[in-house]
Amino acid sequence: MSLQNQFIDFALETDVLRFGEFKTKAGRLSPYFFNLGLFNTGSTLSRLGEFYAKALLKAREEGRIEFDMIFGPAYKGIPLAAAVAIKLAEMGCDIPYAFNRKEAKDHGEGGTIVGAPLKGRVVVIDDVISAGTSVRESVQLIEQAGATPCGVLIALDRMEKGGNAVEMTETSAVQDVEKKFNMPVVSIMNLKDLLAFMDQDTPRAVEARQFKEAVTAYREKYGA
Repeated sequence: MSLQNQFIDFALETDVLRFGEFKTKAGRLSPYFFNLGLFNTGSTLSRLGEFYAKALLKAREEGRIEFDMIFGPAYKGIPLAAAVAIKLAEMGCDIPYAFNRKEAKDHGEGGTIVGAPLKGRVVVIDDVISAGTSVRESVQLIEQAGATPCGVLIALDRMEKGGNAVEMTETSAVQDVEKKFNMPVVSIMNLKDLLAFMDQDTPRAVEARQFKEAVTAYREKYGA
């Protein structure tokens, strides 16, 4: 299977990806839900880090991104950045990583950045991009340190327009980030990958296929 199909299968296996009816933060009724926080054991976090690392290295091989270190925004990005750094090292790409605190520390070394100094080209590691708030804050921290934000690495690109259930923008949150900050967003999988996965003959793909019509309708309504 492709990297995307392997990841979707893994997300279904761990119940991180679910089908049904779920209300999104934007007030939309989505036929699928993706909760990265459910990768909550050592083994699943290790596998997750491997998928992120492979997606990042593949993007570099394709000439889509160049990087010197990774950054995980608090809070979800902290374990992600650590897991990805470990897996990158195991794949022969040993690079520094850092993350931020929500509040500045007023004792010890102080400041808000933990880990390696922010230098060179920095990739932001996150789960998904919804409003782009986490990316915007990360870019500010990276630039304030004199480093260069060079891209964002996420698990899922929902490929849907911004806004809410009634009022929508013309572009997606991912497209907005790419345009606003002039840097690529790399995802392990996107909504098109999920729909393509449902046409496979694997047991989980066959089980998921019953929701393809609902997911397709959702994409036609909100897709960017």
